[in-house]
Amino acid sequence: MNELNFHHLRYFWAVAHDGNLTRTAERLNVSQSALSIQIKQLEERLGHALFERRGRQLTLTEAGRLALDHADAIFSAGEELLANLRASGRSRQALRVGALATLSRNFQIAFLKPVLGRSDVEVILRSGTAAELLRGLEALNLDVVLLTQPPARDAITPFVSHRLAQQRISLVGRAELVGRRSKGKLRELLASEPVLLPTADSSVRTDFNALMERWNIQPQIAAEVDDMAMLRLLTREGVGLGVIPPIVVKDELASGFLKEAGSLPGIAENFYAVTMERKFPNPLVRDLVSAKLSQI
Repeated sequence: MNELNFHHLRYFWAVAHDGNLTRTAERLNVSQSALSIQIKQLEERLGHALFERRGRQLTLTEAGRLALDHADAIFSAGEELLANLRASGRSRQALRVGALATLSRNFQIAFLKPVLGRSDVEVILRSGTAAELLRGLEALNLDVVLLTQPPARDAITPFVSHRLAQQRISLVGRAELVGRRSKGKLRELLASEPVLLPTADSSVRTDFNALMERWNIQPQIAAEVDDMAMLRLLTREGVGLGVIPPIVVKDELASGFLKEAGSLPGIAENFYAVTMERKFPNPLVRDLVSAKLSQI
């Protein structure tokens, strides 16, 4: 019976990711010659060379790249199985959530509200950049990632993006900055008062810049901020008028501490829950996404 030896495949997988035979042998605590033999046997079984040597570095051949894609899928599925089976044996189930560092804290709380405080659920919340969080999702270190833009999907990284909400973007500030102007005076405010903006990589900023061009306004930028919590604090301090979703400052608006000058036309922020196609998805994620979608 001529079956694939998964022990050989795991050694190949380790070397392919390290790109260096010596380093992998040291990490796995095996001799370099033994590791070479294992890979040679795998190549003989597959009928193709998997590596090309370039100095001390190993470069994958076309067959090697194909083998690595399959090995990634195989060993990721194994890790996923172990994680889910371990979770099923615990009295408390873990929910591992990644959230964009700039994402509204109020939105995060609203999304997680159905499981917060449950004695049988442990919520583990991480923040970071979109790239960092998506890598964590691919590595099965996260169950769901909360973003403001959907990632690209392809056959290798089958992300699934669920649009949960869309929040309008408003011009918000201290009463002394907003003054008594009505919503029809947005242009006047933007032309005369300093503004607090998201950074250039934000879709909100892109839409804001386009609006300023249409209105022929050169805004006075007081600060560019990549963190929504900091944008909220600067708006509270009266540094400028914040270009911000009202949900981020809902408590300040309700108390009258901040005032909404009006919604900025054509500008909105979308919120996505991003998952991956998995054989054993965390059921808590499905419940949370379904609960949020039912509110749309």
